[in-house]
This record gives sequence, structure tokens and C-alpha cells, in this order.
Amino acid sequence: MAQIIDGKKISAQIREEIAAEVAQMKAEGTVPGLAVIIVGENPASKVYVRNKGKGCAEVGMYSEIIEMAEETTQAELLSKIDELNARCDIHGILVQLPLPKQIDERAVIAAISPSKDVDAFCAPNIGEMMLGTADFLPCTPAGIMQLLARSGIEVAGKECVVIGRSNIVGKPISQLLLAENGTVTICHSKTKNLAEVTRRADILVVAIGRADFVTGDMVKEGAVVIDVGMNRRADGKLTGDVDYASVEPKASFITPVPGGVGPMTITMLLKNTLTAAKKQK
Repeated sequence: MAQIIDGKKISAQIREEIAAEVAQMKAEGTVPGLAVIIVGENPASKVYVRNKGKGCAEVGMYSEIIEMAEETTQAELLSKIDELNARCDIHGILVQLPLPKQIDERAVIAAISPSKDVDAFCAPNIGEMMLGTADFLPCTPAGIMQLLARSGIEVAGKECVVIGRSNIVGKPISQLLLAENGTVTICHSKTKNLAEVTRRADILVVAIGRADFVTGDMVKEGAVVIDVGMNRRADGKLTGDVDYASVEPKASFITPVPGGVGPMTITMLLKNTLTAAKKQK
């Protein structure tokens, strides 16, 4: 029976640490500030943005939510980013994705100053991550690494398999596992004999957005299973990319959905904002 990796508990511990550092910075005259831009009326995006604002309040940071209309032009959005880049009270800038079709996502990400890119999506920050010299790491992958470290799970020398190659999770988590001396295999939709590869994994990270995709017969006995998925079943219940019922009895550690990786993402965003404020100070 697997040990549950409690993302809520670990996230709460990290937020306490962040809050203590924020209090110290405030005493020295600096309030870490995060600006979040949302364009349009996407309901899921609005929930995410609201949660980011709550997270800032919880640790004592300043947050500013900037709502822009669905018909906002790319030039208008880039102008707003330029304005925030120049502000001394804003240390982190985040543009909530997805964006309306008239706006080029890559141009928007590139417009954010690397020193304020707390999502760590821009090319300079990705490059620094590859070199092992990054100030910020992409939030979900960084959260996964914290879950492993704070659960006492050693990465060095382990066979690590990542299912998914997105720029947001799959590619960066592969790099972070490699940086901790894991032996990493990246799997994707064109991988042949997927189950043969996943059964080799000491640490299996699943981030593909397909409900209950990984089943017990794809996991080796004693594996650590990290489920990044967040899917909604027909009955409205949330489920991950891992079929929990069949995988949990075989795993040594497993993240639940919800309550595993999810709580860590905003927490690592707060940590990146704190780091940005320190660097800019």
C-alpha cells in the first residue's frame, strides 16, 4: 500500500516559510508584489487568478489583478506588460493562459522581463534552467521536486520516466530530474511499447491530460508515482492521469488528485515572486 504524498500539507509548510521571509522583507521596507493579467472571460482562468490573489494575501504579499477585455489587442497587452516591467513595486508578472486568438502567446511571454518572469516561461529563464543557473523554475515542475525532496525520495541513480513533453511540465520536469542525477526517459504519443518503458520506472511522472490513462499493469512494484493530471469525469468528479485504484496498491509513494501536485503550483509561484523581490532589492 502506497504512502500518500500530501501536497496540501507540504504546500502549507512552504507557505509558512515564505510568509516568514516576506515579513522580514516588509520589516526592511520591501513588500513583494505580483501582477496577474487576465484577458477575457475564461471561467477556469478566473478561478486560477483568484486563487493566486488569495495565495499572495496568505503570505503577506501585494497582488494586483489586471482584467482586460476579450477584444484586447496584442499591442495593448504588450503596452501593459511594459508598464509593469518598469514598476518598482511589482516584482513578478504573470499573464494567465490561454489568451484570445488575436494575441501571440510567445510574443507576450517574451515581453515579460526575465527578472519578473515568475512563471519561468521565457527563453532566457528556460536556458538558465538547462544550464542549472536559474533564479526561477517553472512552478509545477519545481513543486514536484519539492514533493519528492520533502518526502525523502532520492532521485540520484533512479530510473525516471516522464509521460508528456509539454513546455510547461514534461520538458522542464525531465530537466530537473536529470539535474538531480536521475536517468530520464521522456515518453509521448509516438512512444512504442509505452507500458514496457513505464514498468522500468522507479519514479513515474504522468502529465498528459488523459483521465485514468496509467493503469496498475503499467507500473512496477514499489514505484513512486507523481500524477500531474487534473481531469473531470462525466459524473463531475476530479481524477488524474493515473488510475488510482489499480496503481496505488503497487506504488511505494503516490500523489492523490486532488491534493497532490495541484496545491504546489501556486505555492511555487509565490516562492518565485519572493525570489524576484530579493533579487530586485
